[in-house]
Amino acid sequence: MVRGAFVAQGKVLGKSILLIILIIILSLFGLLWFDFLGLIQAKRTFAPFYKLIGLQPQTSTAPSTPKSLVEEDLDNDRFAKRLEALDVRTEELNKREADIKIQEDTNAQIAQELEDRQIAQEEREKTFNNELKKAEDKDTNIEQIVQYLNNMPPANAVAILAQMNDQDIIDVLRRAEADAAAAGTSSSSAYWLSLMDAKRAAEIQRKMTNKPTSLD
Repeated sequence: MVRGAFVAQGKVLGKSILLIILIIILSLFGLLWFDFLGLIQAKRTFAPFYKLIGLQPQTSTAPSTPKSLVEEDLDNDRFAKRLEALDVRTEELNKREADIKIQEDTNAQIAQELEDRQIAQEEREKTFNNELKKAEDKDTNIEQIVQYLNNMPPANAVAILAQMNDQDIIDVLRRAEADAAAAGTSSSSAYWLSLMDAKRAAEIQRKMTNKPTSLD
């Protein structure tokens, strides 16, 4: 009977040992699986086993505590804020670039207007100088004609005057009168008119009296 009791105890002990071994195997398998999924950190411990069976463990870690959850939320919030700040900065730079482009276009337009005004002013000055030059040249020519006519017989002078238009004749006669007044002598203009065709002389005198700016 004692022997039977020993046999029964041996069977119970064997079953217990097998159960313990099974529990250990299941625990190790569970740890391996949780580590492979990244739920726990046991990669260094099971790294040789992973290499042996050709598995690649999950490298990402999952938060398992409230503290880690809070830290991850804070990191995500900081990252989101950085992205938002970058977006705002990008918008500011884009707006600044657009403002600079508008200012550059405005400056270019102003510069073009100033250049056009300068060109127009230069053209006006050129035209004025040309007209002044013409007036000076005409004044010089009139003076030379007066001197030339004064030094020839009156009949010859009148013949030359008759070939001119009315305005040129008026200019010559007035310059002759001005030169005579300046020299304190008598002018030949009245005598020249007396030798001209009466009708033409009357028209010249009428125009001289009215002092027209243009005879056209």
